[in-house]
Amino acid sequence: MCTYVTEHAEIKGSGRGNKGWMKLTGARVYYDHPFHSQADHTLNIDFINEELGLDARVPVELSAKSARELVRAIEAALKDAEESHLVAYDS
Repeated sequence: MCTYVTEHAEIKGSGRGNKGWMKLTGARVYYDHPFHSQADHTLNIDFINEELGLDARVPVELSAKSARELVRAIEAALKDAEESHLVAYDS
């Protein structure tokens, strides 16, 4: 079932879109019908740079299980980096 709720996050990073690498300034996260995946519903993440227009996005479609595993892996990688003093919590 679609939630019709979109979460927004301000981010700092870069991603590769149709026109090559670009600065990413935001992410939209929502659970909805995918455009490409064969699943009925997916967690969709659009990494975006609104200043560059509608084409400046890197879309990702994940199963719910994959999305949860990705969250776990991100948290683990950041924890390891923080414990190694490679990254500050707020950077």
